[in-house]
Amino acid sequence: MLKPVMKEVTYYNTNDHNDRATFEDALLKGMASNYGLYMIPRDEIPSISPEIITNMKDMSYAEIAFEVLNLYLASEIPSAALKRILDDAYRADKIPTDVKQITGRTYIMWLTQGPTYSFKDYAARFFGRMLNYFLGKKGLKRVVVVATSGDTGGAVADALYGLERIDNIVFYPKGSISDGQKRQMTTLGDNVYAFEVNGDFDVCQFLAKSILGDKDLAREIFGDPERFTSANSISLGRLLPQAVYPFFACSRISGEDEGFVASVPSGNFGDMMGTVVAKQMGLPVTKIICGVNENTEFPDFLESGVYKVKPSIKSPSSAMIVSHPSNLSRLIDFYGGHMNDERDSITGQVIRPGVINKMPDMDQMKRDIFSVGINNQQHYETMRDVYGRYHVVLDPHGAVGWRALEIFLQGQHDKPSVIYETADPGKFPDDVKEAIGIVPEPPEGMKMQASLKERIYSIESVPESTPQGMSLSDSQVDEAKQKIREIFKKK
Repeated sequence: MLKPVMKEVTYYNTNDHNDRATFEDALLKGMASNYGLYMIPRDEIPSISPEIITNMKDMSYAEIAFEVLNLYLASEIPSAALKRILDDAYRADKIPTDVKQITGRTYIMWLTQGPTYSFKDYAARFFGRMLNYFLGKKGLKRVVVVATSGDTGGAVADALYGLERIDNIVFYPKGSISDGQKRQMTTLGDNVYAFEVNGDFDVCQFLAKSILGDKDLAREIFGDPERFTSANSISLGRLLPQAVYPFFACSRISGEDEGFVASVPSGNFGDMMGTVVAKQMGLPVTKIICGVNENTEFPDFLESGVYKVKPSIKSPSSAMIVSHPSNLSRLIDFYGGHMNDERDSITGQVIRPGVINKMPDMDQMKRDIFSVGINNQQHYETMRDVYGRYHVVLDPHGAVGWRALEIFLQGQHDKPSVIYETADPGKFPDDVKEAIGIVPEPPEGMKMQASLKERIYSIESVPESTPQGMSLSDSQVDEAKQKIREIFKKK
């Protein structure tokens, strides 16, 4: 077998293409300068041969992850060390992955059996182990700052819990996540600090970005302006491993040689962007379905060419209540455009989110991606229909993936297709009961956490109200900074 030629891959800043970084630098920094995101140049994305893709049918998840990720990391981490990290991150007894045929040529990939029962475990476990590897090599420490709309916080907290070189701050929206999701963050203690924020996920996301970009605060508290880093999907350390599971899905579809449709329930667009990268690497993805809930900014943009951020709308698919996905700027950049958030020149606060100052190649984007919004009632209808027809229990996010695919296929299930199921239905007992009349059994780990003591830091200051919805206020930033000072003063 011919081995691919390994060459150094560097990553550019979406707000300054001349600003380049290695993977290690991008991982440690989290966010690029001027609030940019690190991205792989499209024409420098490494390709993977059809022969290797074919051979993946006999590989474990960890082995497939090595074939994909070594193409990016070979110049920065010895292959033996990378194999050890991936073998540990993706142990089959800790995070088993299944792909099952449901009907016709439609399959579901269950990314729901890791430590926190969410697909977020895959990226978080890679991220935590890689960060720990590079910090140990340099003798450094970092505070990982993350915002969550549901599952990210628990997955990252679990992956970072107890690591001596890392502290973890998690911001989550008050009243917008399930009690089980909340307890995956608030019951750990030790080096995990969970903040309940008065606002929606977008407020949490902008608060995380504000702390991440505040080098003066990091210098004041730690004497190190680079101490804060990110584990949100804005982190390159989260994006790259999300390019792995479409390869795994392809390897487990028996007898399908014509490529496949990937149906991706989408909130912050990390999974979808990872699938775009996998397609560019040579994976035969014929179409990427980007299913969203009632927050339809992206499908509206594909249809009209106008991107307009609106107030976020609550939905059963709570992890996807995102009106302005942070990975969208990467997607726009990938297709030759540019998007950023207009900010106050003094405070750095976002004045106008999602400003496109260079349009992407809309025709190419629409050839590759189909996007549709699934309303709240359709979530429940789909869960009920799939359970009634196939005795398969979906969570609300998987229901979005299923319904979006059915809309694209016009109900035929006649093309090879894989739906990403992203969370255990037991994390959403109320929604499942409303849909099918049955309360799913909660996962074992969540049963245990239900009785544990919580530690919660509250951001009680009120967000600003704008025509686009809630917006992070200066008082919220000030309150968060003060509480962070107090936490680390005691350590």
